[in-house]
This record gives sequence, structure tokens and C-alpha cells, in this order.
Amino acid sequence: MHEPPDRPRLRPVEAVLFDFHGTLAQVEDSVRWVTRSAEACGVTLDRGRATVLADRLLTAGRAGGPPPHRVPPPLAEVWADRDLYPEAHRAAYTGLAATVDSGVTGLADALYERLLVPDGWLPYADTAATLRTLHTAGVPVAVVSNVGFDIRPHFAAWGLADLVDAWALSFEVGRCKPDPAIFLRACGMLRADPERTLMVGDTPADAGAVRAGCATLVLPAADAGRANGLAAVLDLATGGPET
Repeated sequence: MHEPPDRPRLRPVEAVLFDFHGTLAQVEDSVRWVTRSAEACGVTLDRGRATVLADRLLTAGRAGGPPPHRVPPPLAEVWADRDLYPEAHRAAYTGLAATVDSGVTGLADALYERLLVPDGWLPYADTAATLRTLHTAGVPVAVVSNVGFDIRPHFAAWGLADLVDAWALSFEVGRCKPDPAIFLRACGMLRADPERTLMVGDTPADAGAVRAGCATLVLPAADAGRANGLAAVLDLATGGPET
């Protein structure tokens, strides 16, 4: 009788890298995004108008949303550089929003400003518990994000900043995922061996960490405020979920 083949051994995880958007947090509901932005411009939108406008803006391209169906040629350069330079990030997304005739003066800038405040985002329901459990277990954590603005104030506002040991943000590092250099930089910040590091994200760009030698866990993005399946990280990094 043949014995079953040995199962492949899982590499021990001694550090964890997390993507930001779609993994630890999600942008606010699109109708709320438009409504709050219009209010900042002194305009109150009824839900019907806000819904129609939100759909048009999502099609044009929202930061934290699906990629635009088309990038107008005048925005091509800033679009390509959006995650490397804060000014390009702002110009790209305000430029896309400005292609939609909203009838609200200043709306494109107000929409962008919602990105820069913690109120414009929601951490997933299991983010705090996951980060806290890793911190308690002594597993160092870094956030690795393609982003054109500083997200540290968001984590501070959510009471999570002390649970993150390092930040590898593309506009600071000068490299974007899936370039292995950004993952290697994050591992260096944590003084972690990439072969014993787990990258957790929600896109093929996050899976690019395998080229840096990291193991990778890709979870589907969930709706804002809901659980995102992050307990799987605890199984891999600490031997079990939070108790």
C-alpha cells in the first residue's frame, strides 16, 4: 500500500506586509463621497442626483475605485506618475473628476480632499483585531501601498498607528508594486528575511511580492466596513486566530 505523499511545508512567517486599500481599509460609499464633497462646496444634493453623479464619477475614475475606462490624453503623464508624486496624484484624479459636468463649483477638488481625511475611508471590521493580535505576538508589520499621499494620519485617527512598524509608500520609496524593490524595502525596514515574510493584498500587483521572495496571500476586497477574511493571516503568522 502506497503512503500518501508528504504535504509541502509552509514556510514560517516572521513578518507581515499589508496592502492598504482593499486589504485593510476601503473608501467610503460613492454616494456618501459625492454628497459630503458637495456639502463642502455649499451644495446639498438629493440622493437621486448624488447617485447619478457618483456613477458618472466612478466611470471617469475614482481614487480607490475601479480604474477609469479611459484616461484623456492631457492626463496621461500625471496618470502614469500618480503613485510616485503627490502633485501628480492630485492632478490625475481631480482632472478625471473635472471631465464630469457636475454643476457644483469646486467639486473635483472637494472629492479629492475626501481621500486625505480618515472620514473618507473605513477600516475593515477585522483590521484592528488582526493588527493587534500580530503586535501582541511580536510579529512586525509594514504597510506597502501604491499611493500618492500620506496614510499615516488615517491610521492614527483609527487608533492603529502603533500597530504598524514600518511604511513603504510608493511616493516615498519611488517604486510601485509589483516592482520587487518596494517589497524588499519594506522587509529591510522590518529587518525581516523576505523568505519568512508574508505579503497580504487584494490584487495581482500585491502578488508581485513573490518576485522578492515573499509568500503571498491575496484576499478579495470586501465592501467598506465589513470583515475581509484577515483571520487567515493569523493562522499563517501566529498559528491560529485571535481568541
